[in-house]
Amino acid sequence: MALLASSLIDGFAKSNFMGQGIVLAQLAGSVLMVAAVIGKWRTLLAYAHATRRFLRDFSTCGDVLEYYLQRRPNVRTGVEGIYKETCERLLKLLTPDVRSLLVGRQSEGAAALTAREIELVRGTCEHVLDEEEIRIGYGMGLISTVVALAPMLGLLGTVWGVLDAFAEMGAAGSANLATIAPSISAALVTTVVGLLVAIPGMAAFTRLNALIRAISADMEGFADELIGRIACEFQGRGA
Repeated sequence: MALLASSLIDGFAKSNFMGQGIVLAQLAGSVLMVAAVIGKWRTLLAYAHATRRFLRDFSTCGDVLEYYLQRRPNVRTGVEGIYKETCERLLKLLTPDVRSLLVGRQSEGAAALTAREIELVRGTCEHVLDEEEIRIGYGMGLISTVVALAPMLGLLGTVWGVLDAFAEMGAAGSANLATIAPSISAALVTTVVGLLVAIPGMAAFTRLNALIRAISADMEGFADELIGRIACEFQGRGA
């Protein structure tokens, strides 16, 4: 490891201005990427924990509005946002008298929604679901951009360095390996640095993406269950 670090430092010192600039850009991108990975990892873990807690609490409720009316959930996770917006849309579709009875927990049998109103509630639920899926993916673009660009910039720096090395060889009028080898070695530094940035970045991106997919699956499953329960409890009742 020490030998690799020493070789990279020597190669960086011998690189041309273009190569050194690319390495500095790669290192700056890696710093941003590491910060984004750490922040996203902490956020997603807290998000997943809060999602599981909400789903556990919601599953103990007797009817679909009980949790909303008794606890007035704060929107800290996607499932809470989906639930809150859907319940608000549901209540707005009810008549004022029925809504007052439901909010006061004085009546459960008089509330009814038509099939068309159920579809409106479903539309709200699906719209909020889409927004929450976009929100939990925020920040992943920076990570994927650094992972994709770091090796490409490295390749650019290497090709540029090799071109300069051959130009120097042509100007010298000889093909002496001892003369051209240091320049080729320096040119390869950008590619090595790019791979050192991209490989762990790709591993982190894959792990974060798996966690995002798991949270999205929980949200989609909850949205389907929520609409199903609303349809069972409200469609056609009181007609």
